[in-house]
This record gives sequence, C-alpha cells and structure tokens, in this order.
Amino acid sequence: MKNKNKLVSAAMGTLLLINPAVDSITASAADHSSVPLPTAPAWGHFVDGYKNNIPANMTLESNPAIGVLSGFLKLWTPGTSWDNGTKLNSEVLDYNIQYVANLSKTRTKEMEDAAYYDDRRNQTYGAIDGLGSLADVYRSTTNTYTTIANIPEDATTVKYNDGNGENKGGSSDSSLGKMVDLIGIVRGNYASSNQAKKYYSYMRPWRWLDTTSVIVPTLVPARSSTPESDGGFPSGHTNASYLASLALAYAVPERFQELLTRASEMGNNRIVAGMHSPLDVMGGRVLATALAASALADPDNAALKQAAYEQAHETLLTQTGTAVDRFSNYEQNKKDFTDRLTYGFTPISSTTEPTVVPKGAEVLLETRQPYLSDEQRREVLATTGLPSGYPLLDDPEGWGRLNLFAAADGYGAFNNNVTVTMDAIKGGFYAKDTWKNNIAGTGKLTKEGTGSLTLTGSNTYAGGTELNAGTLTGKSTIAFGSGDVANNGGTLAEDVIGKVTIGGDFTQAADGTLELNMASANDVLETKGAVEVNGKLHLSFTNGYAPGTGTYTLMEYADGARTGQFSSVQIDGLSSSYITQVFYRSDKIVLNVTTPTSTTDPVVVPGTGSGTDTNANTGTEQGTDTDNQGSNGTEQPETTVNPFQSNVVNRDAVLNAVNKAIAASNNDNQSFSDISNHWGSSFIHKAVKLGIITGYENHTFRPNSPVTRAEFTAMIARAFALTPDASASFNDTGSSWAAGYIGVLANKGAITGYSDGSFKPNAPISRAEMVVIISRILNLDILAAGQPVSFNDVSSSFWAANEIARASSANLVQGISASSFSPNGTTTRAEAATLIIRALESDSSIKALIEGV
Repeated sequence: MKNKNKLVSAAMGTLLLINPAVDSITASAADHSSVPLPTAPAWGHFVDGYKNNIPANMTLESNPAIGVLSGFLKLWTPGTSWDNGTKLNSEVLDYNIQYVANLSKTRTKEMEDAAYYDDRRNQTYGAIDGLGSLADVYRSTTNTYTTIANIPEDATTVKYNDGNGENKGGSSDSSLGKMVDLIGIVRGNYASSNQAKKYYSYMRPWRWLDTTSVIVPTLVPARSSTPESDGGFPSGHTNASYLASLALAYAVPERFQELLTRASEMGNNRIVAGMHSPLDVMGGRVLATALAASALADPDNAALKQAAYEQAHETLLTQTGTAVDRFSNYEQNKKDFTDRLTYGFTPISSTTEPTVVPKGAEVLLETRQPYLSDEQRREVLATTGLPSGYPLLDDPEGWGRLNLFAAADGYGAFNNNVTVTMDAIKGGFYAKDTWKNNIAGTGKLTKEGTGSLTLTGSNTYAGGTELNAGTLTGKSTIAFGSGDVANNGGTLAEDVIGKVTIGGDFTQAADGTLELNMASANDVLETKGAVEVNGKLHLSFTNGYAPGTGTYTLMEYADGARTGQFSSVQIDGLSSSYITQVFYRSDKIVLNVTTPTSTTDPVVVPGTGSGTDTNANTGTEQGTDTDNQGSNGTEQPETTVNPFQSNVVNRDAVLNAVNKAIAASNNDNQSFSDISNHWGSSFIHKAVKLGIITGYENHTFRPNSPVTRAEFTAMIARAFALTPDASASFNDTGSSWAAGYIGVLANKGAITGYSDGSFKPNAPISRAEMVVIISRILNLDILAAGQPVSFNDVSSSFWAANEIARASSANLVQGISASSFSPNGTTTRAEAATLIIRALESDSSIKALIEGV
C-alpha cells in the first residue's frame, strides 16, 4: 500500500526477525509441472555428477564442469598448447577481447581501485558486501577478514597477497559458524575452475593483445608468468565470487538479488582489471551456478543449509548494521546484473528455442520462494530465463540461460494455472512477497493462505485471478492481468496512483474485502466486464492526500454492468472533520466527501481516521438532497446570504437570466384563483414571472400541493441559470422530462441519488431534502446570520441538522411552528417558490430587479 509498512529487508539498517526457523524450509505441495527435466548430456546431469569435477577427469564426458561450458566449443577449438587453439567464430571472439581493450581506456581510478581489491582479497570477504548494512556484523561475528586494507604505494611493482595462506573465511565456532561452513561446502573440493581452464586453454586478454597496458597498473605484478597454467576461460575469481554469494543468498534470501549483484560486480571487475574477458566471466557465472545448486541439492548438506538459514535469521538479521549498503537501488541492481548476463553479445543462433531448466536448479530459489513447490520453482526459472542463441549460454541442461535475479521476482508467465499458498504465521516470504515481473501467459493465478502477495508488473496473463484467502495487492495499472478477477474471501487491494484496470469481470463475495488506496483524485478501479460487489469496501487515504469536498469516482464499469453493493465501508486516513458517503450509479461507484460546513456533498456516513466500519446501505438519497423554508404565512426579514460565493452558480448568469425573464413577462398578467389569500402569494407571483414555476391551465396554482424531486430540481436549475445536462444520469431518470435539470445539479454536486443508483424523480421532496439542496446552492456555511433556530423534532444527529439550522438562521425557512420543523414533511409548491425567491433576493442587485415584479 502507498506509504504503508513493507517487508523488512536486510537492506535496512535495523533488521527484525522476519523469517523464524520452521519445520522445513521448503513447501511440500506438489503441482503438475510443464518443465520436464532435460535429457542428461554425455557427462550426466550436473547435480548428479558434480563430484566428478576433479583433476583426474579431464574430458568432456567425464567432467560436468567441462561439459557445462561446452557451448564455448562452438567458438573455439582448444589446441595442444596454450597458444595454438583455433578461433571458430572470430567475430565473437574478437569482440570479446576488444571489449577489454575498450574498457581499459575509459575506466576510472575508482573502478581500478575496486578491481584491485576484488583481485587481491578473498572472494568470500568480497561477497559479504552484498549483505549491505550487515556486512560488518557478519565479518566481525565470524572473524572473516582481509589483510588488504588499502592499496600500497608500491603496488605497481610489488604483488601483495591476502593473508599469506591464512584461513580468512571465518570461524566455524562462531555464532554464525553454520553460515561459514555452508560457504565452505559450496566452495569446497569440487568447485574448482582449474579443470575447465586447462581443458579450454584460452588465453587471457592481455596475451591476446600482446600488451599489459590493459591491466590495471597496481595489478601488473599479479599477472602470471606461466601461460601454460594460466588460462583465461572460465574466470576462477568469478566462479568463487558467485559460489560465496549464492551460499549467502541461500541463508539470507532477503538479500538474494543484492548478493547476486555483488557477485556480478566482482566478475565485472575482472574485466576492468584486464585479467579476464566477458566470456571468461560469463563462463565463471555459469559454472558457479551449477556448482552451487549441486552442493545445495546434495542430501548430505541438507542439515547444514537448514542450520545456516536458521542462524542467519536468529542471529544475523536481528542485529543492526552500520556498513554502507551499495546495493540499495533495485533498478540499478537489475540493470547491472542483466547487462552482465550477456555483455552486449549478439545472438549467434536461434533465439526461440524453448527454455530448459536443469535438474536441481530449483534449489537455488528454495529459501527465496519457500511457499512454492519444487515444480513451481522450476516454472519460475523457465519463465524468467534468457532467450536462446547467445554465445556460450546454450548448454544442454540450461544453466547458462538461468536469470536468477529475474527469478527472484516471481513468474514471468503463467503457462499453466498457478496456485500459491502463503502461510503468514511462518513469517518471512511466507507472510509477504512481491512479484515484480511482467507476467504473461494463458494461465490463471489462484491465491490461497493468509499471507500477502503483491504484483507490480504490467501483467497480461489471460486466465484470470482468484483470491480465496490472505491479501493480493496490485501495484500497476494492469497488475491483475487481462482476465476475470474473483475475490472469494481475501483482501484484494490496489496501490496505484491513477487508474487500475481489471480486464474482465470483477466479482466479490460476502467474505471478500476490496481495498482501494486513494493517493489522488485520479485513483480509480476500472472494470471492463460485469461487476458484482458484496462484502466490505475499505478506502484508505494515503501519502498525505486530503481530498476536497466533492464527488470522487472509486470504480468505473459499463452502464448497467453492476449488481449488488458493499455490505460495509471502512475509511482510513481522513480527519474526523470529513463526512463521507458511498453512492452507486449506473456506471460507477462514487464517494461523496463533505464537512459539517461544506455544501457540495451529502451529510451522512462519517469517515473517521480510526478505521471504523460504516454501513454502506445508509448511503441513500435520504442523506443527500434537501432544502426549504417555513410554511407559515409570516413575512420574513431580509437574509444575509450571498449565493454568489458558491461554486455552483454564477452571479452574472443569474442577473442576465432574471433580466430576460422580467422583460419577457412584462405583458404577462397571469393570475391564479387560489392564491389571493395565501401567505406565499407574493413569492409565487415572482416565481411565475421569472419562469421558475408555472400554474395550471384552469388558472390555479395549487400552492399546497406537494412538489416532486424532479419538479424542485427543475425550479432550482431555472432560477439559477444552470444549463440542462443529462450526462449524469441515474438508473431511473433517462426518460424523465427533468433529466437535464437533474443531470446538471448532480454534476454540480447539489444533488445525489440513492444507494441503488436511482433518483426517484416522481417522489415528493421532503422539507429537509429541500433545505440541503439550497444549502449547497447558496454555500450557507459562509453566511453571516443571526442565532440558529433549534427545533424539537431536529436532533443534533439528524443528517440535515446543520443545513436546517443555517437556513433558519438566514431566514430562508421557518418551522411549521415555533418549536417544530417537520423535516420529513412534504414540501409544498408555495414553500418551494418562497424559498427560491428568498435565495435570489439575498443578492441586493437581484432583489432590486425583482422587488417590483
């Protein structure tokens, strides 16, 4: 929600215990998967044979570390020596080396220093930077250290090593010792890149260029003088950096993407250093991904990885760190990591080959998406992978095409129906997660469980969305895809400034809650299909947004497409001075907002800032329209209201209309047989002359007959020169003779309809309703008048009490007696005419015009 509490992340300086240890890290649900295992290549599935990566196995078929990089053989044929291999694709390989040369000409001193540190320091020490503010806590707790504290002045001539062989990777006996051991096992005996280096025998960039000028000056002493044992492909530093980072990411999935970004940075710094090429670094990443997944999927390591995860959450994440978090910018992290996946290479083969997901790769997401099954994690990996065709990356099992950064952001497509069950009591990502990808596909999303899932992508999945429990939040215009949305029992929330669109039908059952977060007047939920509402509506005003008085559209739909209404309404984030009410129209659901002193909206349901429930069914016209004056025959003194301070009417337009009406009626001496002795005869005479009201063909006026809601609306519109406009229709006014009058007053906020979308034009208008309408027309909250008149039959809690008090103090209306107002009594034609003339005469210029009529 806008500006609401978010999942606590290890990116923050202060960390909470956000994912306590549970019985099992992984979800147990089984789903049908559309991502079958790839056929085992000649060397077997990597995770089954990763322990074959030893010096004794130096063939493609015997060593999976060599096999997983076999895509390099489409570019390069190793020779019998370090310097006699054959280029098979000169265009790709020349670009690969030229990339290093070009970068060496544009790198900055800051980049060179960073490259020096990442070259000389242990990769585990460097990877810990990905923990952000907790990096210093982890290092001090585990005693992970470096002896390269700065760059010595003679570094350009002297090679400095980190610790001279000491164990700097941390202590197993520390309170985070299981995390240390997990990194150790992932970087263990079978994780070397040396066998692949020796097999592929591809030179380092500075040997291809026959110059050391591409090497960062402080690293020149670190270059090897034995090229036969110093291959460039793959990068060993990159391999080690990713291995350490992926081990940490398993234990601290709250920093999954930040740790990946740090690993990619360490790999990129090998290119900055001039020590490796982009293909070297890409190979190091691919190899490390397969090696890390193999160690984490190994049953022998199950207890260790669980213990490491628990230590991370019980000890590390409960601390407050002070280190600088260089990876707090998600968008920058995403760009950097994504760019480094392919380094600008152009695809060299088909880009439309189906994605395959390696056996066991799903373990890499085990703690990041614990609420998914292994089969679902495979689907995530399949729908977020890279396109085919890039140099090196099309290995048989699919390790090269994995995009773990994107996978951490959830599905990229629903190719099948997806059911997500999140158990909030387990904490962490079980309780709250966000999917940021643009989700495509034909499948359907079903959300189960008490946890909260947020969708932020521009989603086009067509199978629909079903919410049965917990919370599902949309944070983009089309977060809920292009299909139907059904809320059967959870909280469906939108958190978008502007319009959110539901592409199909929207239905909400009695147990559902629709949460609309209002941060601007443009925040609207649009539904393309039919709408059926029930249950609760929760409106939350956020980001400090304070609406003015008026009518605000909450939901839009096709005319007549809605059925049902909310059983209750909760409003948060508004001052208690606001008064609110929800109304249902034929094509929209709106919120009317007013204050006790405003005149543009209905006075009914208070919208408090405390989150109390209000009954949506009270939003009927009863709490909306009205206004009138007294009906006894006594003449009332001049009022002090100025109607032309209202936003509803225009003084010049009213003056012009009065002038024209008087001129047109100069020869009209119409008289009525039934008003000569009536208390309101003078007001009736003026109203008729001004064309506000007419009599009957038999020369009667019928002063005591009731006035309908349509008739009073027409009288108001004529009196105050409001141009008819039928665009604001109610479901029962389309064929009414007064549709234009009703429409213009509705658009001006002077009237509203009933909760069922009707206006009831032919119903008699009550005295209270008449008073409220004229109050809005005249802006009675700014009048300067005498003491308000109180009536025994108008309690302070009566919905129109304030308007009746103001109108009576302005001498626009009187009670039927000294102590009674009869607010629910029927308004007569004489009362309506009298009230309107008194309102017009509150302006001295208009009064002068019509005084002699």
